[in-house]
Amino acid sequence: MNRPLPFDPIARAAQLWEERIGPSGTMAAVTSVMRVQQIIQSAVDNALKPHGLTFARYEALVLLTFARSASLPMRVMGERLQLHPTSVTNIVDRLEKDGLVKRLPHPTDRRTTLVEITADGRARREAATKAVVDIDFGLRGLTPRQTAQLTELLTRVRRAAGDFRE
Repeated sequence: MNRPLPFDPIARAAQLWEERIGPSGTMAAVTSVMRVQQIIQSAVDNALKPHGLTFARYEALVLLTFARSASLPMRVMGERLQLHPTSVTNIVDRLEKDGLVKRLPHPTDRRTTLVEITADGRARREAATKAVVDIDFGLRGLTPRQTAQLTELLTRVRRAAGDFRE
């Protein structure tokens, strides 16, 4: 990790933006979100790496764990993970290669392939979950109440962008 700067570069950029361009509130907020995303991504990647997982593969294992039958159609996985079908195929290919999931034919729809988590997949998901929970998913410095507020604010942005309907 780099040594911390003696000043907040985003606050400095916001001040200069304000002086030279105009209101800086949105710029500072977006720049902060982007930087925090980098911090969180790095922390989560480092926690998952010893388990041979990326965040996308970890999310897929968690999603399958949440499914009542421990299996889901690939199309549904893509919808829930908000990923393009090609990305889901790549994730499932890698998980299957590692023995963490298996593909099964759908019992009533020949066009549909189910993905089911294996016992090894469950064990890997459990160990990986401990690793990311131990580091609070990389989101440090907030109280539980602040974390809930952040989630609510980001949910508003996602809803406004059309991420989901309620």
